[in-house]
Amino acid sequence: MNAALEAEIQQKYTTETITEMRLWTDKLISFRLTRPESFRFSAGQFARLGLPLEGGGQVWRAYSMCSAEYDEFLDFYSIVVPDGQFSSRLAMLQPGDQMMLDKRAMGFFQADRLPDGRDLWLLATGTGIAPYLSILQQPEVWRRFERIVLAHCVREAAELSFQQEIAALRSHPLWQEHGHKLQYLPVVTRAAPAGMLNQRIPVLLESGELAARAGIEMSPEHSRFMLCGNPKMVEDTHRQLMKMGYRMTRQNAPGHIVLENGW
Repeated sequence: MNAALEAEIQQKYTTETITEMRLWTDKLISFRLTRPESFRFSAGQFARLGLPLEGGGQVWRAYSMCSAEYDEFLDFYSIVVPDGQFSSRLAMLQPGDQMMLDKRAMGFFQADRLPDGRDLWLLATGTGIAPYLSILQQPEVWRRFERIVLAHCVREAAELSFQQEIAALRSHPLWQEHGHKLQYLPVVTRAAPAGMLNQRIPVLLESGELAARAGIEMSPEHSRFMLCGNPKMVEDTHRQLMKMGYRMTRQNAPGHIVLENGW
């Protein structure tokens, strides 16, 4: 690679240091990076992270920020794919190791794309919960909506990460007076603990069980939805919501739904 091209590539990213690594299961990790002062993002956006390849070159992947817009660090949540070109390398890293961070945040998965409504439904599978952890650290979200429901669907109960962090959100000093608005609904599809929701999110929407468990009646007038997770869930949930009378938010046509695939 000639020097001019290498310099051009390096201008597009910074090199950041891992300060924390947490293993939730053998396939789920979260990690914290240093944050350059110039890096700006809106809650719900993602960053491109890069690692070097043996023999030269780089591999890049997109990860949603879990941290708040105002935090001095950047938090991320990842599934580890055993033969994955990026995540298998990521899983071997330790605090003090480094990775590359694209200087620009990207994406349009933001709550402010939704028009005002009474109820905000945050629907996630797996690592798709990541952007909601950032969105729920926006004081404006707590003020805009009367009720907020975070439904997190996973295969096994051990994959219900961040439960303590979610509970702590209710008492955060920046929006403590609104903390009662948040409901957290865990969903486990395999060997669910007694009394826990145990069907896929689109099935729970169709049957009315999700609304019943939350104690909130859904309606196009009052309900707003954000969908993030595996593409099959996003597609099926979007289709089910359209059957129920909801529509996507477009640039010039505010609707009821915004979505993002979790990978």
